Amino acid sequence: MKIQGKLFMWLSVFFLIVAIAYGMWSKEPAGTTALFLAFGLSIMIGFYLGFTARRVDVGAQDNKEADVADDAGELGFFSPHSWQPLALGIGGALAFLGVAVGWWLLYFSLPVILIGLWGWVFEYYRGENRTQ
Repeated sequence: MKIQGKLFMWLSVFFLIVAIAYGMWSKEPAGTTALFLAFGLSIMIGFYLGFTARRVDVGAQDNKEADVADDAGELGFFSPHSWQPLALGIGGALAFLGVAVGWWLLYFSLPVILIGLWGWVFEYYRGENRTQ
């Protein structure tokens, strides 16, 4: 993670230089603001990765002598089957459709989003998946 943290820190320096040069040269506020926001976002990510890298074990990506197989293993737990993302996707599509068609459609999308979110959060607290 140290490499990724350094990469984002250098990227933030680049964004800062480009934002200052672009702001002075173009006098255009929207692009300058976007570049300064990109600077802020990249420095936050770089700081987080650098902060986390000091507290976790050294990974294979930080070792120059490591092979690809050294980083193999379990990456985490991923739900094998879940219908909750489908409910959230339908609710999100209805919400965005409400912005285009009419705001009244948000009243129908909010319950679908809340049901999908509730089901996703508490998916492993009830039913057949409770023991996983």
